[in-house]
Amino acid sequence: MSLNPRTPGATHTHTHSTSRLSTVPTSASKTRQLSHLHAQLAQLTANMSDMENLLRMTAVQAEGMRGLGGYAGGM
Repeated sequence: MSLNPRTPGATHTHTHSTSRLSTVPTSASKTRQLSHLHAQLAQLTANMSDMENLLRMTAVQAEGMRGLGGYAGGM
C-alpha cells in the first residue's frame, strides 16, 4: 500500500514536522530576539520617563487652571 502524496495525513505530517523544525530557535535567533527585546525595553523606559514628565507638567498646569478659576470666580 503506497502513500498518495495528496493524502491529507501524509501532507499534514510532513508540514507539521517542517514547521516544527523551523520554530526551534537557534543561538543566532535567540541573540537577535534578545537584542530586539532589549531595544524595545529601552524605548519603553524612555516613553515612561516622557510620560512621567508630561504628567508632572499637567499637574502644574491643572493647579494654574484651578487658580485662574478661583480668580475669575472672584470677579
